[in-house]
Amino acid sequence: MTTRLELHPDAPQPRLVRQVADVLRAGGVIAYPTDTCYALGCAMGSTNGVRKIQRIRQMSKEHDLSLICRDLAEVANYARVANWAYRLLKANTPGPYTFILPAKRDVPRRLQNLKRKTVGVRVPDHHVPTAIVAEHGEPILSSTLQLPDSDLPMTEAHEIQERLAGQIDLVVDAGICGIEPSTVVDLTGDQARVLRAGKGDPASFE
Repeated sequence: MTTRLELHPDAPQPRLVRQVADVLRAGGVIAYPTDTCYALGCAMGSTNGVRKIQRIRQMSKEHDLSLICRDLAEVANYARVANWAYRLLKANTPGPYTFILPAKRDVPRRLQNLKRKTVGVRVPDHHVPTAIVAEHGEPILSSTLQLPDSDLPMTEAHEIQERLAGQIDLVVDAGICGIEPSTVVDLTGDQARVLRAGKGDPASFE
């Protein structure tokens, strides 16, 4: 059964946030809001959760998932950040951006793009995912909730619950989200490179 919890978008209820974190710790998959679109997420160590997300989105094993982090300090646990890149991160987080960074040597292979040895990280500007990650105690592995038969991400929690009933464990309902995904910025070279223009203004990196 797929449960739906209604969380306040600006002041998520701690009791409900704990319930969401418990689902993640148990290896479950959640749909949750961000500052861009609704997303699918699971715990970093949940192999079954990753498989469920891949199956729902019909993505290959080579398709990278992003780490949803609480803040830049948490990003630094998983990525190597040059001084110039840190300045860009600080100026644009939290916000609607996904940053591609070199993975630290001790980051598990399952979290990396194995060819490039990189990780994708996000610090969304939304109280709900920030509260969930803080309660969970580590980043969430995540992917935009866009189904393979649709050109746009899903935006309403009750529709997500109906469409993915039995395929995910929990829908975190904090109201309608947008349909524009994050802007993806590669920070692995000597300068920033915009890989995908989305909700975040790419002008800061051009």
